[in-house]
Amino acid sequence: MLDKIINGYCRLLSLIMVLCLVVMVVLVFSNVVLRYAFDSGIVIAEEISRWLFMWVVFLGATVAWRDRSHMGTDMLVARLPRPLHRLVLIAGHGLMLYATWLMFSGSWMQVQLNWDVEAPVSGYSQAWADGSGLVFAVSCGLLLVLDIVRLMTGQLDPEALHNPAGLEPTEADLAAHENRN
Repeated sequence: MLDKIINGYCRLLSLIMVLCLVVMVVLVFSNVVLRYAFDSGIVIAEEISRWLFMWVVFLGATVAWRDRSHMGTDMLVARLPRPLHRLVLIAGHGLMLYATWLMFSGSWMQVQLNWDVEAPVSGYSQAWADGSGLVFAVSCGLLLVLDIVRLMTGQLDPEALHNPAGLEPTEADLAAHENRN
């Protein structure tokens, strides 16, 4: 049930990212055409495109975390014995949770500071741009807590964190797995 909710949430984030990208492309392309062909432009285009880009980056990072698409090095960790492997992954997730907390607290301070600050061109609150960090921190924080709980209770196999795409293991992977068990 929880996985269905998380998957639905990530699909919603992906849809929002697509919409943001479409608006960005239309704004930037229209602005280029207007600037070169008609010596005019859409004044608000650059500011809104920059804000949308921030949202795309943070929403994309959240979806990438859920899909386990972020780059990582697990050469050492993957070769550890299973109990130690699980412990190191829990510690690593704890460190990432702390970094997410720092992101949340910094974004929250920025939102509070900039709530009444108007953007120079659009006049919208700068907090709208800073809110992207809040959404990222809360979303990834919850995903990290869920992974930590699942790792601690044995519901999440550490191997799943190293092979998220379900790819067939290589000979080296099989040999490392044999040596560990």
